[in-house]
Amino acid sequence: MTSREKRTTHEKWLVAIPVFNEVQYVDEILDAVARYATHVVVIDDGSDDGTADVLARRNDVTVIRHRENRGYGAALQSAFEYAIDEDFDGVVTMDCDGQHQPKRIPRFIEAAQRADIVSGSRYLKKYEGDDAPPAERMFINRRITQEINRRLGFELTDAFCGFKAYRTSALKQMRITDDGYAMPLQLWVEAAAAGLTVIEIPVPLIYLDLARSFGGSLDHAETRLAYYNRVLEDAIANVRNSGRRLQPQPKPSRQTTG
Repeated sequence: MTSREKRTTHEKWLVAIPVFNEVQYVDEILDAVARYATHVVVIDDGSDDGTADVLARRNDVTVIRHRENRGYGAALQSAFEYAIDEDFDGVVTMDCDGQHQPKRIPRFIEAAQRADIVSGSRYLKKYEGDDAPPAERMFINRRITQEINRRLGFELTDAFCGFKAYRTSALKQMRITDDGYAMPLQLWVEAAAAGLTVIEIPVPLIYLDLARSFGGSLDHAETRLAYYNRVLEDAIANVRNSGRRLQPQPKPSRQTTG
């Protein structure tokens, strides 16, 4: 693909960033994203820390504001709906807490030319300076990722990374309804039901805020693990109850450089 073809392709893509009380990072992240993306939408999920004021001063992003905090999954659903309604070829999702490097956006878009979903993985490759994740988060990630692979036939290494690229044609085939942090589990079940192709690409493991809360009882590891398993089980049951089947998955390709 020539540089001109790459530029034309990237202009048909959206970058979507869900935020909730990210006044510390939002300006810096959006300044960096602007170097790699023409179209940016920020979903402000009911922030009350001044994030909305920062966003109001910017004229280079579209802002979708939820009046109250509805959850991570709800914010991404708003992003997906916007990408489809505005006829983008696809959408890159990334967090606004410094964990995801905007300079990697073009790699996600390029990888999405050969897959329906491109998912970042913090465990495909070791980068110099990688942070050590909280032990209980790594344990839960590994357990749930293994269960997803066993139940759905994927070979994922990181089921929870929020740095992803989706073709809008793929989004139209999935029925995403979960509003919370467990939305990625429903997403993988829906991807399996639709027979979508998945690629994982490596991203650095960055944790800037080890004290970040999931909220309420989900801050307890055992409660969160049980909740994730229940969401996964319910998502599989919903697919089967709707008359759909979980299709055998082609083995995902992996890009280990980057």
